[in-house]
Amino acid sequence: MEQAIIRVRMSSHDAHYGGNLVDGAKMLQLFGDVATELLIRHDGDEGLFKAYDMVEFMAPVYAGDFIEAVGEITHAGNSSRKMTFEARKVIVPRADISDSAADVLAEPIVVCRASGTCVTPKDCQRNK
Repeated sequence: MEQAIIRVRMSSHDAHYGGNLVDGAKMLQLFGDVATELLIRHDGDEGLFKAYDMVEFMAPVYAGDFIEAVGEITHAGNSSRKMTFEARKVIVPRADISDSAADVLAEPIVVCRASGTCVTPKDCQRNK
């Protein structure tokens, strides 16, 4: 099935906790954007996110981290689309070296996984 990917840098505005820790809800926001792209590609419509059936936070995310969020449709029913998502940390800041230093990680760190269901009403599906 189709895949979608988004890569963004977490900013100081995303950090809600001490130590520049980013709220886990930010990963769900990224997954929502990935889901929207998947639905547009699949149905020609943004559809609606119905529910997550699993969310697992696996590692902390900090301001300055680059996060890559990917998703795919794993099953398409008449109007429902089951999807899986994964967010990975791919670049980290290196404030210990300088204010602008950063490292590309040799192996991305999985920070969050989720699965859920989106719905595109039949009368909104244009890519039949």
